[in-house]
This record gives sequence, C-alpha cells and structure tokens, in this order.
Amino acid sequence: MAVWSLLKEAQAALEDARPLLVTGPLAEQLARELAVGGSSAAVRTSGRVQDAAALVRVLAGEPTDDDARELRAANRARVPIVAVQTSAEAGLEVPYVLATDVIACPPGGGFPLDELADALASRLGESGTVLAARLPVLRDAVCDELIESFSRKNGILGVAIFVPGADFPVLALNQLRLVLRLASAHGVEVDQTRVPEVLATIGAGFGFRAVARQLLGVVPVAGWAIKGATAYAGTRALGEAARRYFAVVAQQSLPA
Repeated sequence: MAVWSLLKEAQAALEDARPLLVTGPLAEQLARELAVGGSSAAVRTSGRVQDAAALVRVLAGEPTDDDARELRAANRARVPIVAVQTSAEAGLEVPYVLATDVIACPPGGGFPLDELADALASRLGESGTVLAARLPVLRDAVCDELIESFSRKNGILGVAIFVPGADFPVLALNQLRLVLRLASAHGVEVDQTRVPEVLATIGAGFGFRAVARQLLGVVPVAGWAIKGATAYAGTRALGEAARRYFAVVAQQSLPA
C-alpha cells in the first residue's frame, strides 16, 4: 500500500501546472533564458503570485515599495522566493528573502542561471520536480538537491534506527520516493510498464543492507557509523543511476 501510494503521488505531482513567476526589471529577458529548451508556459512575467510555484524577483538596487509589496504577498502565500540583485552596490537588504537566496547579478555579466537554479532547487525541494520537467535549465540543480536530501535523510535514519531489520522498510521507501521524484523531474510518468524499475529499487535496498551486514561483521564497534555511511552512499548511488536512466528515457521520448 505504501508503494502504491507513492506511485499515485508521483502521478499526481506531474499534474501541477503552476508556473515560475519572474517579475521586476529585465523580467522578460530572464524568463526567456529560463525557458530555453523547455515550455514557455512554465515561466510567466505577470499574474498572481499566489498562483505561482515560486517567485523570482529582479531588483535594480534598493527594494522599492512595489518590490516589498510583491515579496510580502509571496511570503504570506508561502511561495518560495529568490531575488536577483542587478545592482553592484553591496549590503542591500531584501525584505522577506534570506540572504542566501539573493543572487548577485553585476551589470554586464549576464544572468547567473546556474546559481539561480541552485537557489530555486534548494527553496523548492521536492516540489521542484514538476518545474524541472518543464524547464531543463533547472533539472540538474533539482536532481542534485533531491539526491543529496534523500541521501542525507537515509544516512541519519541508518544511524538512528537500532532495531535489526526495522530500518529496511523506511530506507527502501525513501529510495523509491527518490527514484519517482527523479522520474518526475525528467517528465517521465511511472506506470505499470515501469514496475520493474520499482522492483529494482527495492532489490537494490536489499543489496545495500547485505553490504552493511558484511561490514558490521568486520567492524562491529563502529556499526552505527557503518550503517549510516552505507545508507547514505547506497541512496546516492541509486539516485545517480536513476538520474542517468531517466535522462536517457526522456531523450528518447522527444519528437524526432
């Protein structure tokens, strides 16, 4: 039932059509760059911030009243915000935006799309998968964030769960959730024809546990560290393999 629930969740996630909203000076130009190779409908430069998956606000120096008003609306609606500061002036605070989510864009340097993608991936978390499917410029950053996040979670769980065997269902479901999210990030729908991929995830979980048991026999004193490291490394390896696989599937599905 848990596996079935994750499959339904992954299918429902692909139906989320909320766009990325880009506003402020040079918003049209940035929106075009973000939409390269993807769906232009996934990036908008107008509309209600409450209906957006995330807000990218372009600033030209000290935030204006209009800037503050839109940022406040996004904050109240719990819409993730990333600001792009095009002024070279240092130390300008942006209300409602964490300092780590303010991307510097010095005049004449072009938009730092990689930094922007990393910031959006970090703020969006798992909800960034649908945007990644529609906007390839975000895909690598979102996949990196997903793999690191799930690997870290499983590493902690591997250390925290002491009852023998109790960790496997939790770790395996997290790994399956990761694989399904990576599929969504590439616009690949997992249905009955892809059941073998689901079974492979669970099978990989058994393999990683077997490795952990063998290592525990060799180094029993530091067993907690071995379990955590194996859970982290196994989840990361599985995620990287799934990312490469779905990248090929997505490429093959493109029209000739």
